[in-house]
Amino acid sequence: MEANEIVRKQIFEIIRNQKSMNKPPETNLTYKRLINLGYSDFETNQLIGQCVSVEIFNILKHKLPFDEKRYVKNLQQLPKEPIG
Repeated sequence: MEANEIVRKQIFEIIRNQKSMNKPPETNLTYKRLINLGYSDFETNQLIGQCVSVEIFNILKHKLPFDEKRYVKNLQQLPKEPIG
């Protein structure tokens, strides 16, 4: 399995956990909104995954804590590319 595939699976797992726990609730709201716009399940998870990746990058690269406010703002702006 390629490294990219492993990372994608882990990010999709984070999204599944957020949706099942409804925390933050904006993840579920964004998922439903994007599905209603015609995106597939996979495409929707990829878009949400971009927002997750921004947060992971900032945590690992810049040693910053998870920024839920930025994360939610990025979710709300999808399918526009998230801002780091």
